[in-house]
Amino acid sequence: MSQINTIAVIGAGNMGSGIAQKIAQEGLNVVIVDLKEEYVERGIENIKQTLQEGIERKIFKREQVHDILSHIIGTTDFQAVADADLVIEAVFEDKKVKSDLFKNLDQICSQKTILATNTSSFYVKEFAEQTSRPDRFVGMHYFYHPAKNRLLEVIPHDGTSRETLEKSLLAAKLHGKTAIVVKDAPGFAVNRFFVPFLNEAARMLEEGMANIPTIEEAAKQAFKIGMGPFELMNVTGIPIAVHSSTTLGNELGPFYATADILKEQMAKNEDWSMKGEVQSSKIPAVIDRFYGVCLGVAATLVDEGVASIEDTDRGAKIGLRWAMGPFEIMNNIGVDKTYAAVEAITKKYPDFSMPRILAKQHKIGKPFEFNFVDLEIKHNIAFITLNRPEAMNALNETVVSQLDKRFTDAEKNPDVKAVVFQGAGKAFVAGADIRYFVNKIKTDRIQDIYDFTRNGQELLLKIENSEKLTIALLDGLSLGGGSELALACQAIIATPAASMGFPETGIGIFPGLGGMARMARIAGPELAKYYVFTGKFISAQDARDLGLITQLVSPSEIDAAIKTQIEEGKPEKYQLSQLPEKYQTLAAMCTKDNVENLFCGMPLAGVNEELAAKTAKIISAKAPLALKLANEIIDQQTGKSMREAVEIEMGHLFDIFSTADALEGLSTMGRKKPEFKGA
Repeated sequence: MSQINTIAVIGAGNMGSGIAQKIAQEGLNVVIVDLKEEYVERGIENIKQTLQEGIERKIFKREQVHDILSHIIGTTDFQAVADADLVIEAVFEDKKVKSDLFKNLDQICSQKTILATNTSSFYVKEFAEQTSRPDRFVGMHYFYHPAKNRLLEVIPHDGTSRETLEKSLLAAKLHGKTAIVVKDAPGFAVNRFFVPFLNEAARMLEEGMANIPTIEEAAKQAFKIGMGPFELMNVTGIPIAVHSSTTLGNELGPFYATADILKEQMAKNEDWSMKGEVQSSKIPAVIDRFYGVCLGVAATLVDEGVASIEDTDRGAKIGLRWAMGPFEIMNNIGVDKTYAAVEAITKKYPDFSMPRILAKQHKIGKPFEFNFVDLEIKHNIAFITLNRPEAMNALNETVVSQLDKRFTDAEKNPDVKAVVFQGAGKAFVAGADIRYFVNKIKTDRIQDIYDFTRNGQELLLKIENSEKLTIALLDGLSLGGGSELALACQAIIATPAASMGFPETGIGIFPGLGGMARMARIAGPELAKYYVFTGKFISAQDARDLGLITQLVSPSEIDAAIKTQIEEGKPEKYQLSQLPEKYQTLAAMCTKDNVENLFCGMPLAGVNEELAAKTAKIISAKAPLALKLANEIIDQQTGKSMREAVEIEMGHLFDIFSTADALEGLSTMGRKKPEFKGA
């Protein structure tokens, strides 16, 4: 696939400047264009202000901001976008303005340029038809604030080519977006159920069902959100809610049409008043009404093929920051209760019908099942994608089971020459699902953790020993079980965005999927101990220098690298070589004689005192029992086969997960510094 060097954004308003900022933040060149110089200057000033806030919040350093701004060019000259790889329109929602713009861009831009609209109200196909390149036209719907909100709806119309879709998804990945592919339909996916959420809140107020504070509180409880619908409308603007619901109503019928009270509030040009007391007794009925509308619409859009169950949930969690997606909520409250809530809405609004998918699930009497691992075969290569970006592709029982099934299917396919494992979003796999471990420990079901780990170990051995070439494609963060999955593959192809790490001893456990043994076989047991003890990240370049990564390439070179690896065949995976000098120093801290001193904070032989002290300080924050067991396991694994090494790890699994430190480290992760007792 051709490289993406320059992206252009048309429109320097809040949305356009935010899109441009995010693109520049990820190191891509961006041209931002508007009609007047003052508009361009205002847009760039908005970017500078947002980045300054980032400095104050310690998200960015001043030199980073300087670098980001160096990637942005502002201009009123539309000819500046002529050679862009992708042009994103972000002007206000006026069909004629957008249509005229695309006619102009079609004349200006080179044949390679993909044109994209950020519309939230109109059909993508309507604008594609204004150009001579409908095959190179796509929708890319961003969510506010686009520099902060990770969700991006990518909307191909019927004439969008496969190559255009793939390149658009690549562009999304390159500037840090989690993309969901959505059908060209009114409201796309997220707005299809979010706009009725706002509208139904207004209808409940209009009917006198409850006051604003009560409806706000009910919404917060129902969807675990920080702001209810009325506060959201005050922040984003009531006219936007009116415009969106009017558009949906015109396309889809009265159920979606704007509430009269919402139009009246816009006419007043006033925010909603948030005064009043919460009427607790009315909250359950309001929650049921919200569920009936939002869950019913979500099921309807899946019925219509607008988006998958998984992407619909992803849209809610990433784009709207709901704690659970609509289908997760359905499973959580029960399909029967969901059916009853939606049935009440069908009786209230005759033009809204019971979604087939919900009726079917209600008849079956089982919760919805989610697919988190995808298999796609292209040119005799099986691509297995861990597609759970909202959880950074974390491993749990469902994911491992699906991963095993997809791999088995790929292995059995006689046409498949190689199997490539990759992660959706910005991570490859960010380890195991911590909540899974915490729940099992608290319910005294460590045997479940053992069985889960055993299944994972067996799968990784299958991947490592497969007759097919297995490749891990690292194009982002890889932690714990993710790094272990990558190391189990016969080859690793990575981009500079990749990183590896073993943070387990910092959360009270040790790496449990063979990563210690595989790391030790490639880089030596001393260096394996150093990275397991400290939990330090291994950059893509460091991993390449250590022999962990087979090829380090740019994102645009991935396809060629995979092809080359297939032609060359399986590399010699386990071959210890002379470590570069800087790694020899790190390894020296973890020789057999030095390890005990390191754990105790005693002087180390043959190691710089400052480095030794710094490393000892890092290790002092780790779980003592996890460090001790990791050290013993790595020693015991030396010289053993991978099967024997796995059994050594499994033999200590109950020991580590039975400790108070394991529960402390796992349950406090991301909330506070754990207090390990060595017990």
